[in-house]
Amino acid sequence: LGDASAPRYPGGMSALDWPLDADGYPHREAARVLLFDDAGRLLLAKGHDEDQPERHWWFTIGGGIEEGEEPRVAAVREVREETGLRLRPEDLIGPVLYRRAEFDFLAVTARQDEWFFVAHAPSTTLSRRGWTQLERSVIDAQRWWDIDEAEAQIEDDLYPARILQYARQWRGGWDGQMIRLTDAREP
Repeated sequence: LGDASAPRYPGGMSALDWPLDADGYPHREAARVLLFDDAGRLLLAKGHDEDQPERHWWFTIGGGIEEGEEPRVAAVREVREETGLRLRPEDLIGPVLYRRAEFDFLAVTARQDEWFFVAHAPSTTLSRRGWTQLERSVIDAQRWWDIDEAEAQIEDDLYPARILQYARQWRGGWDGQMIRLTDAREP
């Protein structure tokens, strides 16, 4: 995440990518994608916190929006960097969800405003070539999940908490109503 020469918070988060907000928290905007394959499976990543290695969670593909970048363009870039899959901005549906979240990661409490999109792509071998050093150290796996299977088998945390319910709703289409989650406090 970010320029290696930029100042860092404890744990390695870049102050360039995560500027402090008015309350003194590292805070950024991010773009995330609920990516479905041709079988209707959802791609999720599993990560851990280097500061608390026993803590694991599953999450959608995505990451920080760069200065001057539109959320849709950032979402496409993040999918390419994190999976090797190439999408176009017009391939994205939404934004379907906006979430303002506060969470602990790398010994820092951070805030993130997230724009979620839906996209469809063929399941294929995923690439880690675009991963940053931090992503390589904290992302443990990526997996295409059948939604029922994910609900039955994922025992770790999942963010956002209701993402599988939303995924089931949006897998076949979107009703045009963006959901807003503005008080999300994640462990």
